[in-house]
Amino acid sequence: METILTIGIVLLAGLIMSRVVKLVELPAVTAYLIAGILIGPFCLGRLGVTGLGFPTLESVASYGVLSDIALGFIAFAIGNEFRLAQLKETGRQATVIGILQAVAATIFVDVALIVVHFIVGDKLPTSTALILGAVAAATAPAATLMVVRQYKAKGKLTDLLLPIVALDDAVGLMIFAVSFGVAKALISGTVNVISVVVEPLIEIVISLALGAALGAALTFAERFFHSRSKRLSIAVTFVLLAVAISMMQFRIGPVKVGFSSLLVCMMLGTVFCNLCDFSAELMDRCDRWTAPLFIIFFVLSGAELDFSVFGDLTIVAIGLVYIIFRSLGKYFGAYFSSKMVGCDRDTTKYLGWTLLPQAGVALGMSVIVAGDADLGHEGAIIRSIVLFGVLIYELFGPMLTKIALTKAGNIIPEERKSSRGKI
Repeated sequence: METILTIGIVLLAGLIMSRVVKLVELPAVTAYLIAGILIGPFCLGRLGVTGLGFPTLESVASYGVLSDIALGFIAFAIGNEFRLAQLKETGRQATVIGILQAVAATIFVDVALIVVHFIVGDKLPTSTALILGAVAAATAPAATLMVVRQYKAKGKLTDLLLPIVALDDAVGLMIFAVSFGVAKALISGTVNVISVVVEPLIEIVISLALGAALGAALTFAERFFHSRSKRLSIAVTFVLLAVAISMMQFRIGPVKVGFSSLLVCMMLGTVFCNLCDFSAELMDRCDRWTAPLFIIFFVLSGAELDFSVFGDLTIVAIGLVYIIFRSLGKYFGAYFSSKMVGCDRDTTKYLGWTLLPQAGVALGMSVIVAGDADLGHEGAIIRSIVLFGVLIYELFGPMLTKIALTKAGNIIPEERKSSRGKI
C-alpha cells in the first residue's frame, strides 16, 4: 500500500506544481523537479510521515526501476528523430556538432580544473580533474525532449537538437572511458589499454547491434497485431525487454562486456521508425501513454538531488568552476561547430544554451567512479561535485532551453485551450 500511495503522491505533487510554475511561464520539467525537491528527504521527507515524501535518499533509490524504464522510453522516443529522410538534411551537421561540443566541454573543464589543482594542490588531484572533464561531455536527453514536446517546438534548431543530444551520449561514454582509464593510470602508475579503449568500443558497438536487432524484431512482430492497443502493447513490451537486457553484464576473459540502455533503446527506436510504415502514429500513441511515467521520473530526479553537498565549501567552489566552464565549453563548442557546418544564424547563436541540462548519464558515471576502490576518497569528491552540477543544471537547464528555442523562433507563443476553456 505504501508504495502505491507514494507513487500517487509523486504524480499529484508533479501535477500541482506544474500549474503553479505555469503562472511564471516555466517549463513543466522544472515544476516536476521542484515537486521532487519538496517531497524529498531535505524538505517534507524530513517529517517522516508515511506516503507524504521520501525520508531518505535510499528510499528514493528504491524506485529506481521506474526511472530506468522512463529513460528507456525517452531514448526510444529520441530514436524516432533519426529518420533517414531527415538525416539526409541534418545528419552531417548533427554529427560534427555533437562530437565537437562534447569534446569542447571536456577540454574547457579539464583546463580550468587543472589550473585549480595548481592553486589548491592535493585537494583537487589531476586525476579528479580529468574525470570531471569527461563527465562534463554528457547532456541529459530527458529534459530537452520534454521541453520540445511541451511547447511543440519546430524548426531548424529543434531538428538538429534531438539528434545531437542522442549522439552526445555515445561521445560522452567514449570520452569518459578514456579519461577514467587515464585517471586510474595516474593513480596506479600503470595503463590498462583494455579499460581505456577496448571496453568502451565494445559497449557502444554491441549496444547499437542489440538495439538494431530488437528494432527489426519489433517491426516483424507488429505485423501480427492489427488493433491499436495491441500494437502499442507490443512496442511497450520491446522497450521493457531492451531496458532489462541492457542491465546484463558479463566477462570474456579480461574484458568486461556491458550495454548502454540509452544507446540500445535509441537504436531500437531508430530502426523501428525507419522500417515500419506506421511508426509515426504508434510513436504518438506511445508518447501519450508514457506521460505519467515521465512525470514520475522527473519528480524522482528532483527528490534524489543531494543538498548535503552545500555543506562543504570546497565542493561548492570546485562545483561552480565545473558549472561555469562546462557551460562555456558547451556554448562555444556548439557555436563554432555550427558556424563550421553552415547552420543558420539563430541555430548558431542559441544551440549551446539548449545543451546545458545534465542528469542521468552524468549521475551514472559518478556512481561508477564512486564505487571504484582504486580512487578511494576521490570517488566521493567527484560524486559530490557531479551532484552539485546536476542540481543546478536540472533546475535552470530546461528554462534556458525554452528561452533559446523561443528566441530561435522554434516555439511560437499561442493561446492554448482545453475542453474547459483557457489553460
